[in-house]
Amino acid sequence: MTVFILVAGAFTGPQVWRDTAAHLAAGGAEVRTVGLTALGGHPGDPGVAVDLETHVADVLAMIDVVAAEAPDREIVLVGHDYGIHPVLGAADRCAGAIARIVHLDAGMPRDGVPALAAVPDQRLREVVAELAAEGGEPGAGGELPPPTRDEWSRWGSTADLSDAALDGLTALAAPQPLGTLLQPLRLTGAMAEVPVTGVLCTGNGPGVEVLQIMVDVGDPAVRALAEARVPFFELPTGHWPMLSCPAALAETLAEAAAGGGRRLNPVDAARTPAHLRPFLLDVPERPRERSGNTDLYLPDGPGPHPAVVFVHGGPVPAEARPTPRDWPTLTGYARLVAARGAVGVTLDHRLHAVTDYELAAADVADAVERVRADPRVDADRVAVWFFSGGGPIAADWLTNPPPWLRCVAANYPILAPLPSWGLGGSRFHPVRAVSRAGRLPVVLVRAERESADIAATVEEFLAEAARCGADVEVIDVPEGRHGFETLDLTDGAREAVHRAVGAVLRRVKG
Repeated sequence: MTVFILVAGAFTGPQVWRDTAAHLAAGGAEVRTVGLTALGGHPGDPGVAVDLETHVADVLAMIDVVAAEAPDREIVLVGHDYGIHPVLGAADRCAGAIARIVHLDAGMPRDGVPALAAVPDQRLREVVAELAAEGGEPGAGGELPPPTRDEWSRWGSTADLSDAALDGLTALAAPQPLGTLLQPLRLTGAMAEVPVTGVLCTGNGPGVEVLQIMVDVGDPAVRALAEARVPFFELPTGHWPMLSCPAALAETLAEAAAGGGRRLNPVDAARTPAHLRPFLLDVPERPRERSGNTDLYLPDGPGPHPAVVFVHGGPVPAEARPTPRDWPTLTGYARLVAARGAVGVTLDHRLHAVTDYELAAADVADAVERVRADPRVDADRVAVWFFSGGGPIAADWLTNPPPWLRCVAANYPILAPLPSWGLGGSRFHPVRAVSRAGRLPVVLVRAERESADIAATVEEFLAEAARCGADVEVIDVPEGRHGFETLDLTDGAREAVHRAVGAVLRRVKG
């Protein structure tokens, strides 16, 4: 029999597991929930600071109890959100007693890194640092007040939480001791052989397909997970699945304990990654001119010609080769518009992490100005076309667009910072920017099989566009996936590409 030891995240205690624990027990498992000190467990001793080591001790104490009562049972440790930090700290000290560790919508913390580094909202990280400075030495005391009802989304997506669940989460929340967020996690590597499973809540962050893209483009951390054959599960919900879908979570945890899940494909020279497969249209080769980080695909004739600048997504690791301007999707579109009388432009920008949007936006703006300065380009007829994670950069071009910008286009874009990014207050928020776009045409290519977290930002954008009367043309790709141009070689996908290119060129040439 399996014993699940469930450890909740920031501000929360054992009560959040009530329904999930009941479903697990109904399936024949034994369940224990850890009441972390000051978060639903022991209130802590007066005058003694509560830190990460305190919570590691709480988890170790529960492991000891289970091991003493049922030495023949397999222990599966489940850490949600912040809870993965004390889970890993405890597992590192008694690795032989643990059958599996489950990261429930939680990161992969590293030795020497405090939990504060995983807090998604940058402003919240600053608040914690300010509170710690006021209290003296990190870990010496102090606490972070729990979120109000409207603030939970700063800690993760509240998708699918009922009003009652959100009210209960708020009512039972406790202040988070600062030391638990500031004290570095200490790992010796002793648990290297303990099996690990990840559960991804796709309403809050990427799913398995996006992780596979990250493997293929060269992200070292995700590549390590692929090499280690770590299995993953997806739950199409927000950051609190124990409240939004407890039965589905219990079923997933049971399958995880049995070793199930979907594994990422490691890098294999014999396998062509999805983003490097051929473009879905057979577009003739065309000469290009390379200057710095920009490539130009020129149409026939002397010009000047209108131009379409294609902005890749990301984040893309700096080590990725080939770089995005050589990826078949970008070169395919660039050659296609060049064959139809416009300059196609691809570029590399520095979006290597979600904290790099300022750099990437500056790279895009600089490239556009250099393209407009080329005598073969009509500087008054330019379109900018964004893809995937490049979508947030579109906010700069939607906000009071210049008269020479004839169109903004976007394929399967992220149109608002994802909850796990912590960029909710940044300027890179097209949903907020579209009301300032005026009469600027927008062509939006929407993939029917888009991941839930990205699709939610697209629907937000369309709702706001409808409210403010923005000029948005939507082109749907039936059964299309994120990155459909190299994944879905269907007539419907090909038609969508032709329609999108036609829509952009009509506007940029008009």
